[in-house]
Amino acid sequence: MMNWMTQTGGAANMVRSVGFWLVRSRFEFKQFVQQSVTIGVESFGVTALTSLFTGMVLALQAGNTINSIFGDPIYVGTIVSFSLIRELGPVLTGVVVAGRAGAAVTAHIGTMAVTEQLDALHTLGTNPTQYLVIPRLFAFLLTMPILTIFSNLFGVIGGYLVAVYALGVPGEVYSTDITAFMGVSDFMHGFIKSFIFAFLVATVCCYKGISTRGGAEGVGKSTTGAVVTCIVMILVLDYFLTAILTAFGI
Repeated sequence: MMNWMTQTGGAANMVRSVGFWLVRSRFEFKQFVQQSVTIGVESFGVTALTSLFTGMVLALQAGNTINSIFGDPIYVGTIVSFSLIRELGPVLTGVVVAGRAGAAVTAHIGTMAVTEQLDALHTLGTNPTQYLVIPRLFAFLLTMPILTIFSNLFGVIGGYLVAVYALGVPGEVYSTDITAFMGVSDFMHGFIKSFIFAFLVATVCCYKGISTRGGAEGVGKSTTGAVVTCIVMILVLDYFLTAILTAFGI
């Protein structure tokens, strides 16, 4: 319990440091671009593939279940789109990015910490938060919402393929089921979540990296701890965000 509180306080202190250096130092644009490519572009393939097959599974399960009850696979497009855009899109994207890019961020910064490169940055007059954390934080905030949009798109396409070619649902009916019931608030529900998950993953992974101790073994423990923490917190936070956003009509 004390260890968890210590780490929470340390992460909060790092966030405070981000706000301090953000308005008092030069933004490392080159680092930001590099990290955006690493986090966003290189995570695109696995994110798209995960969402594609998630949409296919959703359509298959929903279609078969509805067909067994009503004798016709109706509203498959509605079920797939609502499930992905409001919940599974941002959650799956957050989990995948945490497992792929978040682990890389923690390992990179953690290696710098145990090899005393962070101390070298201090010696050169460069604050590690300003040089390492801020570019990665903004890279996550930029790329994860974009990845979530593509994740939703590929998931809906996967559902379309199964609905049309496996369940016999006309393509026009599948599209109409989405456009007739899906509103802007439904899209914003998942889009807001993607920003919060991005901030969460960036904060946890950067803090775990900076606080790494104990050589190569410590880097491994920090990387594993960062990924597990991100996944658990995303799933837990998703419930409370859903309750809050729904209460505000989003």
